[in-house]
Amino acid sequence: MSRLLRMSAAALAGVLLTSACSLPGAGPDPEASLEQLASALQKGELAGVPVASDGSAASREHAEIVAGLETLGTPEVEVGSVTDEGDTATGSLSWTWKVAQETWSYDTQVEMSRGSGDDGDTWQVRWSPEIVEGSLEKGETLQTSTIKPRRGDILGAGDEPLVTLRPVLRVGVDKNGLAPGVAQRSAAQVAALIDIDRADFVEQVRKTGPRAFVQGIVYRRAEAPTRVLDQISDISGGKALSDHLPLAPSKNFAAGLLGTVGPATAEVVEDSDGRLRAGDDAGLSGLQKRYDEQLFGSRGATVVAVDEEGERRNLFTADPTPGEDLMLTVDRQVQQVAEQALADVGPPSAIVAIRPSTGEVVAAASGPGSKGYNTATFGQYAPGSTFKVVTALALLRGGLSPSSRVSCPATTVVDGKSFKNYDDYPADGLGRITLADAVANSCNTAFIGRRDRIGEGGLAAAAAALGLGVDHDLGFPAYFGEVGEPASETQAAASTIGQGTVLASPMAMATVVASVLAGKAVLPVLLPDQEVSQQQPEQPLTAQEARQLRQMMRGVVERGSGTLLQGVRGGEVIAKTGTAEFGSEPPLPTHAWMVAGRGDLAVAVFVERGESGSGTAGPILRRFLGTVPAR
Repeated sequence: MSRLLRMSAAALAGVLLTSACSLPGAGPDPEASLEQLASALQKGELAGVPVASDGSAASREHAEIVAGLETLGTPEVEVGSVTDEGDTATGSLSWTWKVAQETWSYDTQVEMSRGSGDDGDTWQVRWSPEIVEGSLEKGETLQTSTIKPRRGDILGAGDEPLVTLRPVLRVGVDKNGLAPGVAQRSAAQVAALIDIDRADFVEQVRKTGPRAFVQGIVYRRAEAPTRVLDQISDISGGKALSDHLPLAPSKNFAAGLLGTVGPATAEVVEDSDGRLRAGDDAGLSGLQKRYDEQLFGSRGATVVAVDEEGERRNLFTADPTPGEDLMLTVDRQVQQVAEQALADVGPPSAIVAIRPSTGEVVAAASGPGSKGYNTATFGQYAPGSTFKVVTALALLRGGLSPSSRVSCPATTVVDGKSFKNYDDYPADGLGRITLADAVANSCNTAFIGRRDRIGEGGLAAAAAALGLGVDHDLGFPAYFGEVGEPASETQAAASTIGQGTVLASPMAMATVVASVLAGKAVLPVLLPDQEVSQQQPEQPLTAQEARQLRQMMRGVVERGSGTLLQGVRGGEVIAKTGTAEFGSEPPLPTHAWMVAGRGDLAVAVFVERGESGSGTAGPILRRFLGTVPAR
């Protein structure tokens, strides 16, 4: 007879066993034994299943067969049809495994025979590997291996790949076939060849398995030293293995912003809530870390049957899902020009360039002195006299005009604190001068002296009108700066010249210039697919205010502290220099700044320690503007 069952093994096992044993006059039921088997297979343990031969041997063989499938979890096993003919019966099982993002389903057959057990007559399973998977032969086991997905690229302007898979060489020691002592000696030789810590690498090699490849260093293929390539094969087990890794065009290319990808640490795996596993490559910093889930994709897997000779036979493959690309506004050519302009700068430094028409960040470069820190968009520094663009707007709103006369003495004292102009301030720029000349020559004392024209909150409101000091989550590390409430008259005075309670990032100061050029508060955009609603300033920038600021910033280039930008090709340039003291030990070191605008480009250049804005940041800015095409 034939019976079709549709309920799960776990749900029916108890019911059928009870029914088979309790109905008056009923004999043993093959379905009950099949349900018991299905439930046991689902749990991964055959103990208690009636087996026609050696139950212990069947349990051991089953455990060996499925040991390599631990990463798949437990299967679902359901009973299908059962047909009995006298003392024999045949049943079917439906198996379902979750393999990566796909489902592996198949049916197997189970042969049973009537026999005697501890509880009287029963149906006993004739164990064979085919019960687990229909094509399995004696001695074969099941194993699964992960297929890593292709990581998504990070794309820049024009969909040009910024970070994509690029050829590399992994240099290290292959321990396969090496005696432990030989492997450790080879590790010491490889460490010396590639110039890494000898003791640390020897210890890594000692701790790994006998067949492991232990990586010492990864080189971009084109940058691998010739001596390493020539000598690595002379070392027992020394290998240089070809591979591909997601890399930017160069080591320093937007490194602090883009971040890095590498083997997931135990901490990273733990924080991923099961998404990552040991051996995965994951984003470890910057945008690579923040958008790792999008860029990573979904891993695939393959299930194989492996015989006693190690021969593998593929049974099922779940293809990986590639990661999704991340779109940026960074222009590769402009970014490379910025990187080159900073290449020889020793202290932390940055160049940020923004398109005022769109807010697009086309370059966000942190120099080599930043040592991987994202100085460009997240640095927090006193902006010095570049902030006088903001103070000038506050004074315009306080009733002054570019032609208004202001006093520029050599020094001024506020609550006992003496303020002076920079050391090489032009003598003919002292006395009664126009506000436009105070901006052009960057007269500290003039701005401090007219702070009475700036009402409470006026400086912060002017900053907000130029896009500074109003936070937004733009999807990347971004510091918009702040204009804090001064606690004293001294702080209020210092704030007018970009010190005191004022902080900004290079991105924030590039935004100020972009806003002056655009005639409205500009919101920087780096991730065009990120939806951000701009918080509009309470007192927006007016067209007249923007014209007056552009006029005064043009004076910086024509006759003031930014004359070194005269003759830069590509059209009229507006600018502002800045120097800001920091620290507590005299003589105080200074930050060097210079910001500029030309056409549809706003730029900020910052050097953490420099002589002056015009002397340190200025030449860097000139090189940058002289190389980037105007538009």
